[in-house]
Amino acid sequence: MKIQYILALTMISSMALSQTSVSGYVFEDANHNQKRENKEKGIEAVAVSNGTQVVLTDKNGRYSLPVAEGQTIFVVKPSGYMTPVNQNNLPQYYYQYKPKGSPADFKYKGTAPTGELPKELNFALNKQNESKNFDILVFGDPQPYTEKQLDYFRRAIVNEAKTNKKKAVFGISLGDLVGDDLSLQKPYADVMKDMGLPWYNVMGNHDMNYDAKEDDLSDETFESNFGPANYSFNYGNVHFIILDDILYPDPRDGKGYWGGFREDQLQFIENDLKLVDKNKLVVVSLHIPLEHTNEDNFRNTDRQKLFNYLAPFQNALILSAHTHIQQQLFYGKKTGWSGAKELHEYNVGTTCGDWWSGTADEIGLPTSTMRDGTAKGYSFISFNDNQYKIKYKTAGKPDDYQIQLYVPKVIPHPSKTSAKILANFFMGSKKDKLEYRIDGGKWEEMDYNETVDSNFALSVFKWDTTPTILAGRRPSNPENSKHIWTADFPKKLSLGKHTVEVKAVDMYGNESTSSAEFDVQNAVIIP
Repeated sequence: MKIQYILALTMISSMALSQTSVSGYVFEDANHNQKRENKEKGIEAVAVSNGTQVVLTDKNGRYSLPVAEGQTIFVVKPSGYMTPVNQNNLPQYYYQYKPKGSPADFKYKGTAPTGELPKELNFALNKQNESKNFDILVFGDPQPYTEKQLDYFRRAIVNEAKTNKKKAVFGISLGDLVGDDLSLQKPYADVMKDMGLPWYNVMGNHDMNYDAKEDDLSDETFESNFGPANYSFNYGNVHFIILDDILYPDPRDGKGYWGGFREDQLQFIENDLKLVDKNKLVVVSLHIPLEHTNEDNFRNTDRQKLFNYLAPFQNALILSAHTHIQQQLFYGKKTGWSGAKELHEYNVGTTCGDWWSGTADEIGLPTSTMRDGTAKGYSFISFNDNQYKIKYKTAGKPDDYQIQLYVPKVIPHPSKTSAKILANFFMGSKKDKLEYRIDGGKWEEMDYNETVDSNFALSVFKWDTTPTILAGRRPSNPENSKHIWTADFPKKLSLGKHTVEVKAVDMYGNESTSSAEFDVQNAVIIP
C-alpha cells in the first residue's frame, strides 16, 4: 500500500510539472510598443486559447489558462482590432511554451528553448477600422522545391498580385508553402513581405517535419517560422479558423499521411465556435479537402465532427487546396451535413499550377497549367457582412479571363463533324449554366461534361511527339475536369469564317464571356 501511495504521489508530481497555468491581459496598446503599461486598458470578452481550451477575458482584460509543454497560447483577434505584425507582415498573436525547445535531432530546426513562462503573458492589440465589406487574397500551394521555383512564384504571382490586390485587407496561403525543403520557409516569408498585407498561413503536407514520430511534432519548423498551425481570428462579421488537417504519420499504418484531426484540434474547434455569434460567417481554411467520395483521403469521423460544429451557423465556407486542380464541392444530408443549406467547399486552384511544369509562357516562366485545364493563379474573396463572393484571377491574364475555349480551327462543309466546341469555365460547377451562339445568333445551352480539357491534352502530347527535348518539365497527365461544357457545331454552316461566343454565369451572378473563330471549308474526299 505504501509503495502504491508513493507511486501515486510521483504521478501527481509529474503531472504538475508537465502542466501549469498562464495568465495575463489582452490590452489596447496605445503607444504600439507591445508592452502593457498602467494607463493602457484591458479589453473585455476577447478569446484566448491554449490550442484546446478557449476562454474570454474579464472586464479588466484578464485571462487565465492551463498550459502544458509544447502548447502555444494565442489571442483570437477580435473585429475592430489588429495584432502587431513582424518585418514580414506575419501577425504576432501567440506565445510558444516550449521550455526545452523542439526536438534537437530533426533535420530542419524548430523552436529554440523558451525557458520558463513569464509571470504575466500579455497580448497587445491595436484598434483599426474594419468594414463589414472587405476583400481578401487566397493563394493555393506555392510549393517551390528549389530557390529557382521560389523565384518563379515571386515573378509569376507575387509581382502581379502586389499591384493587383485592390481592396484586399489580408491574405491566406492554403498550405504547401514550400516543397519538403523547410529551409525555404523563411525565404518564402521574405518573398511574401512584398505583398504589403498581413498574411496568414496554413500548414500543408509538404511543410511538415518528416522526422516526427507523432503528429503533434510534425509542425515544429512551421511553428517556429509562422506560429501555431491551428488558430482563429475575426474580421468584420467573419470568423476565420485555420487548421492543420494532416495526420502524420498516418495512424492506419504509420506511413505517409491522412486527412483528419487530432482530438485536441477537435476540442479547439468545438470550444472556439461555442463563443462565436451564430450570425457570423465562419470560414475554415485547411489544406486537404474534405473529399466525401471515400475515406482514403480524409477520416470520416473527423469530417463529421467538423460538420456538427459548423451546422448551427447559417453561413459557412470551407477553403482548401492540395489537389492542384480547381473544383467546387457541396455537402448535403447524404454526406452528413445537417445545416440549413448546403455547405460549400472551394478547392482552390494553385499558384504553382501543375508544380511549375510545362514550356515557358510570354514572360519566360513555366506555363504550369493544372491537370484539369485551370490556368495557374490566385483568388479574391469579397465579403459583404456574412455573405461572400469568389473570383479567380489567372496569372498574367486580364481579370475577365474566366473561360478558355477549345474550338477546331477548321471544320468540313457540310459541317457533319464529331468535333466539339469545348469551354473550360475555371470557377464553374455542374450547378452553373453555360450558353453559346454562332455569329450572333440565338443562345443555346451547352452540355456539362466531366472530361479532359483538350487544350491541356495537346500541351502534354507536344512533349511526347517532339523530336528534341523541350525546355522545362513535362506536365502531369490530363484528368477529367469538373468545369467543362461542350456543344455540337450546327449542321448548316456556310463556307468561310465564323465566330462562336460562350457566356457563363457563376453561382454569384458574375457573367463571363469568351469567343473564338473557326473556318468552314469544303470537305476533301480521298481519291
